[in-house]
Amino acid sequence: MTEYKEKYIRQIELPEIGTLGQERIFNSKVLVVGAGGLGCSALQYLTSMGVGTIGIVDFDRVSLSNLHRQILYSADDVGESKVNTAKKALHKLNPECIIYTYDVLLSKKNAASTISEYDLVIDATDMIPARYLINDTCVALNKPFIYGAIYKYQGQVAVFNYNNGPTYRCLFPDEPKEQIQNCDQRGVLAVLPGIIGLMQASEAIKLITGLGQPLSGVVGLFDMATMQWDRIKI
Repeated sequence: MTEYKEKYIRQIELPEIGTLGQERIFNSKVLVVGAGGLGCSALQYLTSMGVGTIGIVDFDRVSLSNLHRQILYSADDVGESKVNTAKKALHKLNPECIIYTYDVLLSKKNAASTISEYDLVIDATDMIPARYLINDTCVALNKPFIYGAIYKYQGQVAVFNYNNGPTYRCLFPDEPKEQIQNCDQRGVLAVLPGIIGLMQASEAIKLITGLGQPLSGVVGLFDMATMQWDRIKI
């Protein structure tokens, strides 16, 4: 217990967190869908802050072009499973964290059974169909999910389906028929997914501990080029 308190003392010293808040973090279960730029950043800090159980969903393998922004991987990991490589890196950071890996594409067949095991979901995917699937499954299971997306130098963050708040379909009712380019096709500066992933991890901790005011009912917009931060009400 002494070692546990020492590890998280800087968080426990915050009166809004304290021992009770840290226990809530430790007892929480967070699912991260996507182990790319957003996911790597969110996973690293969820693990370091002491989230007790983390699930990682991703069917992809590490490629050389991932390394400039996906900070859990190294050149030696190219060709390896992202979820297994991420698990190894995260266990080195915090061996107490229980990590479950799902080396699959999230689909209608497995979404409900996977998401039902967790308290909340972080959407760190750049696949639009997966985002709608996460939303619809979370609505059916009454689970909040934290949305994050990036486009060139801009990022978005929001909390959906929290305390009867808006869902993703309140913002984008219908799935677009045309394909939307991801960062592999349009490019991205490495630090942007890191920033947005950190914001997603921050929102997760707020939901778990009751700290502050979550981004529910609003979308946070961040422009890295101008360092502007805006909020749009849904």
